[in-house]
Amino acid sequence: MSSAVNMGIPGSVSRTTSSAEGKRVLLAEPRGYCAGVDRAVETVEQALDKFGAPVYVRKQIVHNKHVVETLSDRGAIFVEEVDEVPEGAIVVFSAHGVAPVVHEESAKRNLHAIDATCPLVTKVHQEAKRFARDDYDILLIGHEGHEEVEGTAGEAPEHVQLVDGPNSVDKVVVRDESRVVWLSQTTLSVDETMETVRRLREKFPSLQDPPSDDICYATQNRQVAVKAMAPECDLVIVVGSRNSSNSVRLVEVALDAGAKSAYLVDYAKEIDSAWLDGVNTVGITSGASVPEILVDGVIEFLASHGFGSLQSVTTANETLVFALPRELRAPRKANNT
Repeated sequence: MSSAVNMGIPGSVSRTTSSAEGKRVLLAEPRGYCAGVDRAVETVEQALDKFGAPVYVRKQIVHNKHVVETLSDRGAIFVEEVDEVPEGAIVVFSAHGVAPVVHEESAKRNLHAIDATCPLVTKVHQEAKRFARDDYDILLIGHEGHEEVEGTAGEAPEHVQLVDGPNSVDKVVVRDESRVVWLSQTTLSVDETMETVRRLREKFPSLQDPPSDDICYATQNRQVAVKAMAPECDLVIVVGSRNSSNSVRLVEVALDAGAKSAYLVDYAKEIDSAWLDGVNTVGITSGASVPEILVDGVIEFLASHGFGSLQSVTTANETLVFALPRELRAPRKANNT
């Protein structure tokens, strides 16, 4: 049985069903692929179709094990840096974005670069460049070593200072407290980021906000959906890879919002049946780089363990679509009128 349930969140569905007897599954919506991930994955697929294998990809195109393995099977070759790519070959830059130096190195090697950076990440890059031109100190909230952070910081390394969570605020030093702005990695926990901003503003009262929210709509929507269902859940299963920042955050959000337990898995086979002991309600969601086939596998696993009632918890509807990089767009038909 599949139905929809209202969890009392503004914008959630209005339909509800009588409480199902026995074990049930709550399925968060939205979940899975966001527009930026969909664009990035399709970029590699279309590049393979258009140019043939191999197509090189710097870093993982998105942070999902299954996606990377599937594209590898089709002929994508994933490398860490562009100096591993043969001169003159095609290289795709991942959804997380790259620093200007990567574009420069690619040009030196005569690589045919296709940039699959998520447009929302590109927006943060543009903000960093703008505030650097205006000689601001830029406090970039994010996780050290994450590819997106490296790409954004690379736009203005002399102006950017990384702030890795609330506990890093005390170490921040700026040149002029009247010219300070914060930006953020797009895949962070909204709550933790706002706590970091609160502490930064205590230290720097003139701290300026970014022109628009840096945490991406999809990250926020997935966290809101998890918050809506978590209080009802004995267990929340988040489908996603361990190097996926937004997937890891969903586990934390579920626990903070009241789920009794929460785990991150790439595949249904990673679920420990012991997690289900004494459990009546399981919530399922997935990170923004996770294809729906992996969620289907978890649903089937739970159904085989007696969780036959499936209810959707919907807090938003996503319709955003991003155009492919121009190198892969279909040519416009000539207008003969």
